[in-house]
Amino acid sequence: MNQLPKVLENKTKIRFQDCDPFNHLNNGNYTNYFMNHREDVLLENYNLDIYKIARKEGKSWVSSSNQIAYLKPALLMETVIIESQLIHFNNSEIHAEMRMYNEDKSHLKSVIWCGFVHYNLLVQKRETHNEDLMTLFKSINNPIGVNTFEERINQLKSNSLVKI
Repeated sequence: MNQLPKVLENKTKIRFQDCDPFNHLNNGNYTNYFMNHREDVLLENYNLDIYKIARKEGKSWVSSSNQIAYLKPALLMETVIIESQLIHFNNSEIHAEMRMYNEDKSHLKSVIWCGFVHYNLLVQKRETHNEDLMTLFKSINNPIGVNTFEERINQLKSNSLVKI
């Protein structure tokens, strides 16, 4: 059996409609870029189609929390690399970290921690993950070794391989 990747990556271009008058990605749109990235890479790498699950089973994940740090601006028409990984999970929640870099990954632009609750859309309440999801999460979980977002930002800032 092939081992699944724990860190997922893709490229995207910063688009005009998502920028502010200074040609920077608008702060509110960073979350959209991160969420679009995660949806795409989950499907591509794990064959996990969250919309198909919602249609067939009436279950999905809803956002429960976000913490974001804006470190360097993402600019109009710039190609960026977004990475993500599962950093924690339990029987009804998942937590992912996502990072946005410039195209050669020499500058870290933004970091977000997102929490999601597994949710039964039909009965409108929290749902537990099934055995298949728990097995997947165990195989791809990639903890980062810190407990708070602020610790993580400091950890990333002290990494001499990436400029902030």
